[in-house]
Amino acid sequence: MRTARLIEQAQEHLRNQLSGELGEHLFVGGFENGRLTLITDSAAWLTRLRYEQPRLLKRLHELQGFEAVTGFDLKVRPVRPPKAPLRQTRQLPASAADEISSCAEEVDNPRLRQALERLASHAERKP
Repeated sequence: MRTARLIEQAQEHLRNQLSGELGEHLFVGGFENGRLTLITDSAAWLTRLRYEQPRLLKRLHELQGFEAVTGFDLKVRPVRPPKAPLRQTRQLPASAADEISSCAEEVDNPRLRQALERLASHAERKP
């Protein structure tokens, strides 16, 4: 939990140090062996980030807990929006609808009968 908080703090601090849109494309991925992993969503932003490394490292050392950071590992990880799952349309054959309708006629419970009739109405009927 402490590491996650530190990474979030580093990300916020570094984003505030960057001008323009670059800060919006910067993500801190982790900390290992004295190096902080910085991630951007495209190679273009990574190139701009390379030029900012010395200044960012100096600014990062101002934060408590990050004095030991020796450098950055830079990575590109494109952010892709999650795909919506494909919707499978289900179809009720006319023969199945006829069976459901005949069951509905024999049911005494009015709510169940209405539900079965609604279900049967979804059948594919040929014009």
